[in-house]
Amino acid sequence: MNFVEDLPALEALYGTPSEAATRKVTPGLTPAYKTWIERSRFCVLSTVGSGGTDGSPRGDIDPVVKVLDAKTLLLPDWRGNNRIDTLRNIVEDGRISLMFMVPGSREVMRVNGTAKITADDAACQQFEQRGQHPRSVIVIAISEVYPQCAKSIMRSEIWTSGDQSEGLPTLGAMLKEITEGGIDGEAFDAAWPERSKATLW
Repeated sequence: MNFVEDLPALEALYGTPSEAATRKVTPGLTPAYKTWIERSRFCVLSTVGSGGTDGSPRGDIDPVVKVLDAKTLLLPDWRGNNRIDTLRNIVEDGRISLMFMVPGSREVMRVNGTAKITADDAACQQFEQRGQHPRSVIVIAISEVYPQCAKSIMRSEIWTSGDQSEGLPTLGAMLKEITEGGIDGEAFDAAWPERSKATLW
């Protein structure tokens, strides 16, 4: 297998990007970009640190981020499993990328920038779900934002092909396999509905 190992070879392979592909990139939120991101309740947050890269899904019943201004987003860190892979990376290396999605839309909004973590009460109190507040808030400084080409959504038919989850292994089944039976997968799955009610926010 041959590999492309330098930029001139890569650029020769793909050619020149279209005018729209380059002009759509802005250093902050335009009114249209702001409207789009404020409709999104789900994003993927990518970070990098000494342990490698990490991609973390983030979702909320409300908009997944709060727009503070054209250059700043606030992302609450709701309760999880306390692995804090993303947060560790941000402390080590603030570079981040986000992909925002809205069900039914063929576009994906991309944001690149840097991030810091705050546990200031004033920041955490801006977010509340079921009487709960996040333990910390990720403050995102935007360096560039732009919509992604719709072709990937169209090819995958992700919003139009219906539920395709039948037959997938459950989390309990995967844990049982990984631990060679050390974790009771059936019991794990059976307890999840009540556990999620107590720990979702």
